[in-house]
Amino acid sequence: MNLASVDPHLADLSNKLIYSAMAVYTLAMLAHLFEWTFGSKGAIAVRSAEQSGGLAETLAAAGESKAARKVTVTVAAADGGTTTLTRTALADAGATVVTSGRGDGSAADGPGAAGTSERGDLAGRIAVSLTVLGVLLHAGGVLTRGLSVMRWPWGNMYEFSCAFGLTMMLAYLGLLVAGKKVRWLGLPVVLAVLLTLGVAVSVLYTDSEQLVPALHSYWLGIHVSTAIICGGALYAAFVATVLYLGKDSYERRVEAGLPGGPLRIPVSVWERLPAASTLDKLSYRINALVFPLWTFTIIAGAIWAEAAWGKYWEWDPKETWSFITWVAYAAYLHARATAGWRGRKAAYLALLAFACWLFNYYGVNIFVTGKHSYAGV
Repeated sequence: MNLASVDPHLADLSNKLIYSAMAVYTLAMLAHLFEWTFGSKGAIAVRSAEQSGGLAETLAAAGESKAARKVTVTVAAADGGTTTLTRTALADAGATVVTSGRGDGSAADGPGAAGTSERGDLAGRIAVSLTVLGVLLHAGGVLTRGLSVMRWPWGNMYEFSCAFGLTMMLAYLGLLVAGKKVRWLGLPVVLAVLLTLGVAVSVLYTDSEQLVPALHSYWLGIHVSTAIICGGALYAAFVATVLYLGKDSYERRVEAGLPGGPLRIPVSVWERLPAASTLDKLSYRINALVFPLWTFTIIAGAIWAEAAWGKYWEWDPKETWSFITWVAYAAYLHARATAGWRGRKAAYLALLAFACWLFNYYGVNIFVTGKHSYAGV
């Protein structure tokens, strides 16, 4: 096949596979929604409602002192084990607060989106199966896009977005394959991929075509592919960070004896998520693992720039924001190593760093003109 030619049949097949993947991802999203819905009616939610009223009445009738009383309730978990719920009751307020615990004062991980509902668990399994099917279609769309022009399929923003969405899904499935209990990530990941692909096919779409001469290099497969992998993994860390902040706020409300959960989200949702400490560790480990790869991405880009333009670094907008993103993540990792910046303060830095990454991709590529202006829009 001539390198200057384009195979329209493969290009059309790529489009159809991407749209098919979006349809399957939509079904997976609905299945995850059913999982969360059924899970809210499981044993944990029902027991929480029963104990909330009954325990307060019992304590008040018994004339308990103003000291905090702790009552543990053990319920069956979806995996066959048990989950212990610790309820702190303040007799003077006549109210109870519910939180997960191991019995030693430390927070325990929730049972997941499905809670203790068998129907929720089935919906979650169906959602994962649909996600796998969607990933296969998605990967086929990315592959045929590249084969249609016989090059790496990430030469413009449309192609990069399709590949970026694929890596988000692969990062999620990779955590599942590794045995991590992260099915709760399914809904936000599928939703984000649908939004990414939706923007790609409606706003960023460009026909399959050959690249400008500067991009005809083996560094395209090295530099850009590592940037795509970083983006997919960093998104998973971003979701974990946002949920950490929410779960941490919920656990603080529990300790303060306040009813309900933050952001008017039902208590049963917060109870089914992992503990704040677990979410915090997951976010940190992903960011720490990806940071060296992001460092390599910047170095590889500098080497490619020297080969293409004769200079390693010219403070082009893309180069500048890549460096700003690197500094932001370096500050986050440094903050994690400093005792005074653990927890929420470090999490805010992680959110800022991911915001820099997003602007580096969307903002710089669409609104800023520079040597990296290959968006195709």
